[in-house]
Amino acid sequence: MANEKTIANASESGTDKLLLIDGNSIINRAFYAMPPLTNSSGMHTNAVFGFTTMLLKVLEEEKPSHLLVAFDAGKTVFRHEGYAEYKGGRQKTPPELSEQFPLLKELLRAFSVPQFELPGYEADDIIGTLTRRAEEQGQTAVVVSGDKDMLQLASDQVTVLLTRKGVSETERYAPEEIAEKYGLTPAQIVDLKGLMGDSSDNIPGIPGVGEKTALKLLAEYGTVEEVLAHGGEIKGKLGENVRGHEDSARMSKELATIFREVPLEQQWTDLAWRGYDASALAAALRKLEFKSLIERLDLSGSVAGDDAETGAAAPVYEAVLVRGADEWAALADALPAAEALLVEANGDNPHQTEGIGLAVVSGEQVFVVPYARLGEPDAGPLRAWLADADAEKRGYDLHRSELVLARSGVELRGQTFCVQLAAYLLDPTEADPSLTGLLSRYGLSGVQPDEAVYGKGAKFRVPDEEALAAHLAAKADAVRRLAGPLAEALEDAGMRRLYYELEQPLAVILAGMEKQGIVVEASALEELGKEFQGRIEQTTAEIYRLAGFEFNIGSTKQLGDVLFEKLALPVVKKTKTGYSTDAEVLEKLEPYHEIVRLILHYRQLTKLQSTYIEGLLKEIRPEDGKIHTFYRQTIAATGRLSSQFPNLQNIPIRMEEGRQIRKAFVPSEPGWRILAADYSQIELRVLAHISGDEGLKEAFRQEMDVHTKTAMDVFGVSADQVDGNMRRQAKAVNFGIVYGISDYGLSQNLHITRKEAAAFIEQYFNAFPGVRRYMDDIVDQAKRDGYVKTLLERRRYLPDIRSSNFNLRSFAERTAMNTPIQGTAADVIKLAMVRMDEALRERGLKSRMLLQVHDELVFEVPPEELDTMRELVPDVMSKALQLDVPLLAEVSAGVNWYEAK
Repeated sequence: MANEKTIANASESGTDKLLLIDGNSIINRAFYAMPPLTNSSGMHTNAVFGFTTMLLKVLEEEKPSHLLVAFDAGKTVFRHEGYAEYKGGRQKTPPELSEQFPLLKELLRAFSVPQFELPGYEADDIIGTLTRRAEEQGQTAVVVSGDKDMLQLASDQVTVLLTRKGVSETERYAPEEIAEKYGLTPAQIVDLKGLMGDSSDNIPGIPGVGEKTALKLLAEYGTVEEVLAHGGEIKGKLGENVRGHEDSARMSKELATIFREVPLEQQWTDLAWRGYDASALAAALRKLEFKSLIERLDLSGSVAGDDAETGAAAPVYEAVLVRGADEWAALADALPAAEALLVEANGDNPHQTEGIGLAVVSGEQVFVVPYARLGEPDAGPLRAWLADADAEKRGYDLHRSELVLARSGVELRGQTFCVQLAAYLLDPTEADPSLTGLLSRYGLSGVQPDEAVYGKGAKFRVPDEEALAAHLAAKADAVRRLAGPLAEALEDAGMRRLYYELEQPLAVILAGMEKQGIVVEASALEELGKEFQGRIEQTTAEIYRLAGFEFNIGSTKQLGDVLFEKLALPVVKKTKTGYSTDAEVLEKLEPYHEIVRLILHYRQLTKLQSTYIEGLLKEIRPEDGKIHTFYRQTIAATGRLSSQFPNLQNIPIRMEEGRQIRKAFVPSEPGWRILAADYSQIELRVLAHISGDEGLKEAFRQEMDVHTKTAMDVFGVSADQVDGNMRRQAKAVNFGIVYGISDYGLSQNLHITRKEAAAFIEQYFNAFPGVRRYMDDIVDQAKRDGYVKTLLERRRYLPDIRSSNFNLRSFAERTAMNTPIQGTAADVIKLAMVRMDEALRERGLKSRMLLQVHDELVFEVPPEELDTMRELVPDVMSKALQLDVPLLAEVSAGVNWYEAK
């Protein structure tokens, strides 16, 4: 692709055309016309995107030879000297818009578009001056604006394009169109404004004169001056207003008149536009993450030998496909200087995935080893390097890489930097965490998407070795290029310790837990499955009896007919296809008929049977009788771990049948025990610390039941007066506050009215004023910074926190409130895992950490270490992070996970 690109311009046909764009007007219109849009760093970009689409459209349609975007230089212009209130009624520019001006100007530079502003003058005046010059030189000009004032510039040589419907469409005005629409000449546009004024610019005009009246007066008298001269002929209230506001009309006309004598130094040649540099524009669009515009302009491959963001020369490397003794020897010599590692595999579950290849970057060479060759004798030095804890490894998803290699009996140690994990910390809400996605996010390129190389789904194929080597070499080199900038970004964001002392060590600990796995007795699950099946059949029969006939309980339509036609229960909600029978509807209907309770129970039992009994049985490995889950560190925006293949964090424990499933989870050694330790109300303890509320802190310091304490303060009763319902309501509010619950959400949880729920929340805040203060302060901080942090500096960006859309803004505000609480709680249990791993190794204990489930850690423990672990685990967990209130971990043990709870 050529590096220089241009959109065909007028000079190619032998004529010159000047395109002048009113920068402030267009970006304002784009901001309010476009939906909210942010890039991965949380910067608003909707106005820039809208402006750019308009720019491309007019460049294509007008094909200018000369071009300028004019901006207002400041709030004070020469017009304020005669009228201090000029533009005085305008609201302050929203920060979501003001932060986009520098982005737009940077993008215009990438387009090679001249831009200009001059203190004391407005963009209108700069444009007016340049149109006058164009007319004097016999050139044509086109003005693009959203401001009707610009119509005064129209002439035989100057056309004005006014935006309508945001910025996507424009309406063309020459003198003829102005005469047709308004019955005026271009020069009379200022007379129109002189009479009717302009509220957007705080130009007063004459009171009581709108556009219709002003046009009628001008049709009769022609100008403001002539209207005023004949003021005595105008009857009624209108005549009084004209005669009483002559000075205002004259001043208004003067304010509306574009000044066309601005002292500009630009020459005609300075405005020439010959197109843009493809690589510079591609880099700028990547930085803004305008992928659709990159594709529209066919800039996907524009690199021009440079890293787009830094301007540094893109690294040149040689891809070396390791086949024979010479390549193996060269790789062995290069390993001490290795800069990056890539392990490529196919499949989502790393415990079952098939390795494809491995690449090592060292200097100007990238060595690519097809995975099947990893077991060859010549690969000995490579395997030794992979297992060497002192040999630093930088890679992409090193956690998964360790599990993939472990399947082949290859050990991976020495992990020091994972670009995927680092990028997640820098922005946990990034939509595309793939390697190509990260390259795009940081303005780099050079790697094809995996789908383009392997195909997708059933069409997946590993290409020939040469094509594979080229792809893996490019990906490994990308890891090298990303590692440095990401490490610096972590430092700049204050997350160095979070990464190196928590997340990276935790990745290794998790891989160890996953490789260890936990024994799950298939026979116990099967026996429980039989029990569930019996209960399902019994419940089904009872439902049929109450309905009076058999039907498909799993069919929404048939169930709806039974509930709302046969039994005539009140209709709560309808959908396009009929009656709704979702859980929310059934819970509301439960008091009306016994069948509803049975249907809810039936659904719970069938889900336990299909998802947890049958689902877990499929995940037990025949070779060791264990389930090996996979923990993801880079999924949840709060920092919580996610469990996959299977998800062991969502086994239901609120109902006894769900808890029974834990009986199948047992130790892997005879005579050992399962030990479980669970943080007590960790999120509420974190809230007490972060908010500094003395009432909450005192409750935890005195080891009171915090829900009882809340009920006492909210209802104004003593501890012995708190009944079960009061405590239940207080508990709902306590945890609701942590999750930023609304009055609507609380009303649904407690089955009360929104008014009652709102009053309940208000009572809570009155009882715990520190919590209210925290909620207000954290939202203010988020609006100022664009993100919130946990106590360990983990960030979450909130691009919608200043949105004009109420729903988006409200969600962002709730997220701002709860993320520091939930995120800190997640950090605390991760810290506890790191500390526990250290403690087990330091003491030489045989006990093993097996699972992390929400706020709970699960171990298997030999009998001789049971007493030690009963003391050690809660001690380590309570000291994971120093808070103003004590952290408490409750520990228990048993022959299986069920008994340990």
